[in-house]
Amino acid sequence: MANRMVLNETSYFGKGAIAEVPGEFQKRGFKKAVVITDKDLVQFEVATKVTALLDEASISYSVYDGIVPNPTIQNVKDGVEAVKEAGADCIIAIGGGSPIDTAKAIGIIVNNPEFADVRSLEGVAATKQPCLPILAVPTTSGTAAEVTINYVITDEENHRKFVCVDPHDIPIVAFVDSDMMMGMPKALAAATGMDAMTHAIEGYITKGAWEMTDMLHIKAIEIIGRSLKDSVAGHQAGREAMALGQYIAGMGFSNVGLGLVHGMAHPLSAWYNIPHGVACASLLPTVMKFNKDFTGEKYRDIALALGIKDAETLSIEAVRDAACEGIDQLSKDVGIPATISELGVKAEDIPQIAADAFKDVCTPGNPRDASVEEIISLYQSLM
Repeated sequence: MANRMVLNETSYFGKGAIAEVPGEFQKRGFKKAVVITDKDLVQFEVATKVTALLDEASISYSVYDGIVPNPTIQNVKDGVEAVKEAGADCIIAIGGGSPIDTAKAIGIIVNNPEFADVRSLEGVAATKQPCLPILAVPTTSGTAAEVTINYVITDEENHRKFVCVDPHDIPIVAFVDSDMMMGMPKALAAATGMDAMTHAIEGYITKGAWEMTDMLHIKAIEIIGRSLKDSVAGHQAGREAMALGQYIAGMGFSNVGLGLVHGMAHPLSAWYNIPHGVACASLLPTVMKFNKDFTGEKYRDIALALGIKDAETLSIEAVRDAACEGIDQLSKDVGIPATISELGVKAEDIPQIAADAFKDVCTPGNPRDASVEEIISLYQSLM
């Protein structure tokens, strides 16, 4: 079977990249945009950095700012109505993974109305038309939603998150601007940064990995490993580097899938509204240990990318342990909770959460197959 790569048509990088938004809008012949974002980004004048540029260029737009941290089916339906009411011919998505993910679902349904129930988009949906064009402006250094063909929606009624994979949803232009990320509080920089590291590591060891994505993931691990602490400390150079590292990880994992960390993280967010990055980060070191004997020499590559001492000469067992410890230490250094009980997870819920994790679309990509019983014991070891 052929390996497929789907990437953005155009992306701009670096401080001030959002200055290119009006020009991209105009040269593509768009007439009206809906800006999709959340209330905090409006209140703290992050989204307004982009809307001010639209105002200067006399670009017509309306704003839908109802997105919540784990976006819901209702969010998507409300956004579809907002786009229809506005008569918009494009979306400008500003935010972390939540606004950009929601924009993807909205854009898909606007042009493929047979999926208006939202739930039918789960997995690999047979959409016929590309989504309404999306210009994506990320404000966190983690999800890489601006370059991926995936998005995640929460089904509140059924306590679950579902993953959608669709090449028709990829934004046509991304503006990866560290100025837009400077407002991130430390905890958000840590959580989204560890999410990006999870993307890079899971993408590197997933069953679908191949040489081109390996190249992207190992570079992402290197950049994130050396930049995350500076990003969390609020240094612009750290945020700039993290913006690039998470994007490179997105270029890879979007095309080959993830693994058990994401499979186990999705139900934690659906059940307890835990931020996705925090859920991933709290699970990553433990799942890395679970996988270590099924990864060949790849943990040595990870250890080398992280700059771990003697990674070249250590035995395979020792270097695998060193890679796990390196990630564990990085997670602790940026303040990620070490247990899931700290995040409000209840012991009595674990069997059902584990059943949800087992069925998650990301789980089969894990290099080591995991039974429901093994997933239960992994959750329990983190209580």
